[in-house]
Amino acid sequence: MRQLPWLTFLVFWPLAAAMLMPLFRGSVAACRRFALAAAGMELMLSVLVVLLFAAGRPDLPVVEDAAWIPELGIRYTLTCDGLSLVFVVLTACIGLCCMAASRHDDTRRPALYHALILCSLATVQGVFLATDLFLFALFWEAQLVPVFFLIGVFGHGDRMRVAIKFFLFSAVGGLLMFLAVIALGIYAADGPNGPTFALFDLTRLPLPVTTGRWLFAAFVLSFAIKIPLVPVHMWLPDAHTEAPTAGSLILAGLLLKTGGYALIRFALPLFPEAALAFAPLLTFLGLAGLFYASAVALAQEDVKRLVAYSSIGHMGLVVVAIVSGSRLALGGAVLLMVSHALTSGGLFALAGMIGERLGSRRFEVLGGLWNRAPAFGAAFLCCVLAAAALPGLSGFVGEAMIVFGLFKAHLAAGLFAVAGMAVTLAYLLRLARDVLFGPAQSSALFPDLDARETTLLVSLVLAMLWLGLFPGPVLSLVSGPLDLIAGHVWPALSGPGF
Repeated sequence: MRQLPWLTFLVFWPLAAAMLMPLFRGSVAACRRFALAAAGMELMLSVLVVLLFAAGRPDLPVVEDAAWIPELGIRYTLTCDGLSLVFVVLTACIGLCCMAASRHDDTRRPALYHALILCSLATVQGVFLATDLFLFALFWEAQLVPVFFLIGVFGHGDRMRVAIKFFLFSAVGGLLMFLAVIALGIYAADGPNGPTFALFDLTRLPLPVTTGRWLFAAFVLSFAIKIPLVPVHMWLPDAHTEAPTAGSLILAGLLLKTGGYALIRFALPLFPEAALAFAPLLTFLGLAGLFYASAVALAQEDVKRLVAYSSIGHMGLVVVAIVSGSRLALGGAVLLMVSHALTSGGLFALAGMIGERLGSRRFEVLGGLWNRAPAFGAAFLCCVLAAAALPGLSGFVGEAMIVFGLFKAHLAAGLFAVAGMAVTLAYLLRLARDVLFGPAQSSALFPDLDARETTLLVSLVLAMLWLGLFPGPVLSLVSGPLDLIAGHVWPALSGPGF
């Protein structure tokens, strides 16, 4: 059973399901049921890979490898170790949430809508599993196409302008990275292994210092746009504001995580010297993003836009942790990315429900929802508190690991990070106050959660509780890969760090 190409199934099953969606285009209900079943199958496949991983030697990855274009050294290589496994399961979970949250945006062209979501899942899974750099670059570029159409076709307001802005930012960054990948392949062609794009071969490739720094800059710029890191974040607030609910879940829950994951998986081990050289700049930009996003979030009057800026702040903290040189902070960065996917997914789903019920997400029409819709209020408060890193919820362990790691590695960066977290707490408490408490600003009817919405939000809240109370399984999965990466980039940090 282990010999079957389960990783290939994980990547291409959503794509196959997307190609079948036109068969159900005559019925919105049939499209929803099939898409939900397809996303459920993807989750089952990811759980099966977890079981296969646990049944084998957990210290060894699951690998599927075949020659693709041997003349150029390009191979079809998918690799699943503990680090990628965490994000593979997360992708399947967020995909299922997207289907459950799609009840008002999908009525116009339901087959296309759900097909685009499934295509997004396929390309993101490819990013998390590919370890041939050429294959990774193809998945990296492909993931922006379905999101472009989700925003441009099914978004709101000035959706086409926003979709083009997102596409241009992502395409420029992806092109730079693709050119850097080609350059690595050219250098590798003169090496002892001949032409190759295999990640594990390229990490041993001797590069001139200046060349390595230029290539690292190209990789990091592409990843920084996705993360997004200030000052290349400008596409994100507009994209979230105009995107349909499922589009926001994909952006915050998955696409932003591909940037952080790629920084850990590819940029650090490929260019360790350049990573050390650029670490102060990336630390400054990450902290600047944390403070900038928090300050701007305090001034927002739209729930969805505020949550979008919170994503910039949280991911800025993730970047600081990744380049800190602290093994503890590196593990915290992974936990915080998983937590952010859950909390932002919940908050964007709740913001979508507000827009559906009231026709607006502005604070001027909100207030009093704790009394008017108790179940909604409880779910909203849980998501806000998890995002604020309340002990016992998902955000706490990751942020605590980052803070302790930063204090040990760079005291000043740790102090700035704590100050930024304090401002983050301020705007999140303001969000809870203006939405849930105080007098109602609108007399419009606000129905409480229905069964579908309750199932979606209870699942997310339970996941936040589980990650906050029992982070051990996730930390155990990622410890081996992170030890290898940290030992390669910062040799003094090799060995267990949790």
